[in-house]
Amino acid sequence: MKIEDIKEKSVSELNELIVDSKKQMFDIRFKKHTNKYETVTDMGKANSEMKELRKTIARAKTVLNQKKSV
Repeated sequence: MKIEDIKEKSVSELNELIVDSKKQMFDIRFKKHTNKYETVTDMGKANSEMKELRKTIARAKTVLNQKKSV
């Protein structure tokens, strides 16, 4: 998710975004460790999705802290 989209969200929406992203990361990690991915390509997609989710969480937390300090 882009930072412009994140900045438009309210504090409660940011908290929901963080929780949802963490749930998605958990699901991906669970699938990786239980060998639910059939091909190496699927595993690569999961890795890139995890990377994007981590960035989204970091962006959301940054914007959340900015909104709380103002």
